[in-house]
Amino acid sequence: MTGFLCWPLALLLFFLQPWETQLQSTGPRCHTGPLDLVFVIDSSRSVRPFEFETMRQFLVGLLRSLDVGRNATRVGVIQYSSQVQSVFPLRAFARREDMERAIRDLVPLAQGTMTGLAIQYAMNVAFSEAEGARPPEERVPRVAVIVTDGRPQDRVAEVAAQARARGIEIYAVGVQRADVGSLRAMASPPLDEHVFLVESFDRIQDFGLQFQGRLCGKDPCAEWGHGCQHQCVSAPGTFYCACNSGYTLAADKKRCLAIDLCAGGTHGCEHYCINSPGSYFCRCRVGFVLQQDQRSCKVFDHCSFGNHSCQHECVSTLAGPQCHCLAGYDLLQDGKSCQVRDLCNGVDHGCEFQCVSEGLSYRCLCPEGQQLQADGKTCNGCREGHVDLVLLVDGSKSVRPQNFELVKRFVNQIVDFLDVSPEGTRIGLVQFSSRVRTEFPLGRYGTAAEVKQAVLAVEYMERGTMTGLALRHMVEHSFSEAQGARPRVLNVPRVGLVFTDGRSQDDISVWAARAKEEGIVMFAVGVGKAVEEELREIASEPAELHVSYSPDFSTMTHLLENLKGSICPEEGIGAGTELRSPCECESLVEFQDRTLEALESLTQNLAQVTARLENLEHQLANQK
Repeated sequence: MTGFLCWPLALLLFFLQPWETQLQSTGPRCHTGPLDLVFVIDSSRSVRPFEFETMRQFLVGLLRSLDVGRNATRVGVIQYSSQVQSVFPLRAFARREDMERAIRDLVPLAQGTMTGLAIQYAMNVAFSEAEGARPPEERVPRVAVIVTDGRPQDRVAEVAAQARARGIEIYAVGVQRADVGSLRAMASPPLDEHVFLVESFDRIQDFGLQFQGRLCGKDPCAEWGHGCQHQCVSAPGTFYCACNSGYTLAADKKRCLAIDLCAGGTHGCEHYCINSPGSYFCRCRVGFVLQQDQRSCKVFDHCSFGNHSCQHECVSTLAGPQCHCLAGYDLLQDGKSCQVRDLCNGVDHGCEFQCVSEGLSYRCLCPEGQQLQADGKTCNGCREGHVDLVLLVDGSKSVRPQNFELVKRFVNQIVDFLDVSPEGTRIGLVQFSSRVRTEFPLGRYGTAAEVKQAVLAVEYMERGTMTGLALRHMVEHSFSEAQGARPRVLNVPRVGLVFTDGRSQDDISVWAARAKEEGIVMFAVGVGKAVEEELREIASEPAELHVSYSPDFSTMTHLLENLKGSICPEEGIGAGTELRSPCECESLVEFQDRTLEALESLTQNLAQVTARLENLEHQLANQK
């Protein structure tokens, strides 16, 4: 009867023991063999003081169940919150008493919950050889136990995967408010053996008992690092490796070597003999096919199936079918289609203005108003021609400042091949964006040096792209005599060159047509995202001679070859043509007509002023 009454009392005393004593009293110390074990402890502000004290006792109790020593289990402890702190590394202590003293002196950090940062520290620092971890070649298991009570404030999945890939076995212990998804993202597989979730810190000893049992009661083959290539066979206190059928165990007793049936030389394969477990098969070199006897090889005709899709010719090679094109054609990027070779891109054609491919040959073209010279490449120049040239330059924000500087340099390269003078070529510059600004009119500068200096001084406008507004400004103002354009009676060609990098934000059709009706020869230069349809609408006919395009600002200098000479006067008004003298009969008659019209307008204005004065005099007289 006395024994019966004492049994409940003994049970009660067991549960009243500190958890460190309960863990120790579960049996003898666990002899797992060498092990590197690091505890990663959450000491964020969400862990209350009495809960942290419970976790401290749990660590001490778990230590007493382990076989601690330099050649046995090495233990390290780190704590984390918004930062990571090493309590003691793996190399620090060999005696359990020293570890317990360090754990009892532990002061929580009480900040955030950066679990991912702690895992990264454990992987890169705590498990390093400098901190006491044993080298990988010793194959000592590395185990990390993460204890947390909340949701991580950083990412854990990727860094945990890196740690597992480095051979670290991770146990994730969640207490109370812990996020199950984060625990599963951290832990090693199988998850049901590495993820623990307890209701409160009061129940954390449940994990300690389970962890101790799994650590001490594992199958030797389940331990990390047995190294068997095929099979691990457990035996009392040890294990050994075995191989699958068709293999034999190597001298290291770990790896398995296939039994080589090809080595006897009786296989009969024409090219290669490939060994397989318990058998072999023959294989041919690339470009050959195995025959029905499964031993001899024959060259494979890739073109014979008729599915090569080559436009011209199919050539069978050892690497497979290859398409070839007839003379004068080039193979396209799809490796099947052929295109007539563009000799203008493939040879140094030497054309001064434009090269046009024609089958197996090419020819050179000159801009409108110029003739091809006897060499078939150069065009007669326009150095002595007379032109009024207005440049419309896109200054919208899509151009960007650095590219606008390239545009100004490009404009000055155009100026270099023109005869700039009051009697020769006059140049005006207009910049446009959301508004239009005349940078300098036709009549301002009389030398190329002055024009180039003024171009370099132009400031970038930015904003939108109102190309239609710029065309209207050019038609109504830029080619007026007040702006420096020469009178139409002098028959000086008027040329407009529009430079843009994008789609216009207003309508261009009306004023593009109006410019051509006014006799202005229009050129359009597009860069980058310029719209071909708009460029063609701006330019004079034929568009092939009046539209130029470059995909990039840095490569647009090649357009100079196309523009060089294009701005020359049309036939009959070119080099050597003298300006009409104002003293000629027709000029005098036109001048007389304009003068009479001006006098008649002045007479009408004078009569109106006289009538107003008389009316004022009558009003004054009536007031007296």
